[in-house]
Amino acid sequence: MQSVGNIYAWLTPLAIFFVLLEVGINAWYKKGLIRFQELIANFGTAIGNQTVNVLVAAGVYVVYGYLWQNFRIIDHIPMTWYTFLLLLLGVDFIFYWVHRWGHHINIMWAAHSPHHSAEEMNFAVALRASVTQRLFSFLFFWPLTIIGFAPEDIYAMTGIHLFIAFLHHTELIPKLWRGIEYVFTTPSHHRVHHGVNYKYLDKNFSEFLIIWDRIFGTFQEEDEKVVYGMYSHPNSWNPVKINFHYYVLLWKQAKEAPYVWDKIRLWFMPLGWTPRGLQPKPFPEEITLANQQKYSSQAFRYSGIYLVVQLAFGLFLMLLTIREQSVLGTAERWMAAILLWQMIINWSGILESERWAVYSEWIRLLLTGIFLYYTAVFGELWQVLLFGLYVLYTTVSSGFFLVLQPQLKPAVK
Repeated sequence: MQSVGNIYAWLTPLAIFFVLLEVGINAWYKKGLIRFQELIANFGTAIGNQTVNVLVAAGVYVVYGYLWQNFRIIDHIPMTWYTFLLLLLGVDFIFYWVHRWGHHINIMWAAHSPHHSAEEMNFAVALRASVTQRLFSFLFFWPLTIIGFAPEDIYAMTGIHLFIAFLHHTELIPKLWRGIEYVFTTPSHHRVHHGVNYKYLDKNFSEFLIIWDRIFGTFQEEDEKVVYGMYSHPNSWNPVKINFHYYVLLWKQAKEAPYVWDKIRLWFMPLGWTPRGLQPKPFPEEITLANQQKYSSQAFRYSGIYLVVQLAFGLFLMLLTIREQSVLGTAERWMAAILLWQMIINWSGILESERWAVYSEWIRLLLTGIFLYYTAVFGELWQVLLFGLYVLYTTVSSGFFLVLQPQLKPAVK
């Protein structure tokens, strides 16, 4: 198998290509399947997630490497076509259960729910992953190292598995041939999984083989229009709120719980469990196409092109940060990650017409300039000039938001 760096270097741009292709098809045929604000928020969440995954990967190599070196049953498993398939099946089977637990256990739902907070279904939604999701997932893949699969092969396979799951997030692909639908997970199956329709809740957890759902009784056919979203929506484009919304809800409930033991076990109990001494909350009314109110906000006028430009620069900086062959060292990657988080938080402020976002953008520009000078990323004259144009455009445009549009109010939550 290729090195992990090479696999992710190929998969990330490929995923971005599919997102842009779907955006183009949606715009050309006017299908109305993609909202611009959610698209930007999805990309922002994805960028933040990628910066954290670098740390997760380092931890995985240390822990899994120790287990593999000291406890593996099979001394060496070469990566052939059949061991590749065996590893894929192993990852898929374990992930089915991790995914299922992620919908039933409070702390795991807190890690997984940001992905379900999207209220559309498209490839960009697949990018909307929690910064803690990957960490929880890798708590359960370790038995594969005991069998004898090398840590780098496991990590690479989870990337391939993740890309397979990415391809399910679309409404452009209808139901497929019955034989395929019976064995493999398809976009139709995964649309059901994202539904808040009562009949669709906690169904279709599989990502590669739908047979796991058929075997363990969690399969549901797509037989009515899917309503996407979740029942405790963060109502924000801010990636911090999106990532930690449900953690905050659990923390507040834990603080209210009268008994210390309940404060602790709340995190590991099923969704809907109520600590002793607190009033149980009834399950919300079913969200339907008729009553759904999707979150939206009043963005700064003419901010669309601005955000597209910032997204392009953000993706460039993200790839520079996560690539194994990057010119950046460890400390410089940390600096870039901080700048990326400031950037994606600013996007949410611009989408919600928050004045602080403009001031924060100016600070980010200054820090980015210092960072690029310090790291000497742009060594050619044309690169320096291009960045200069970017700084000029960003400064003038964001100033336009602040100076010429002071009458705009913050987003309506």
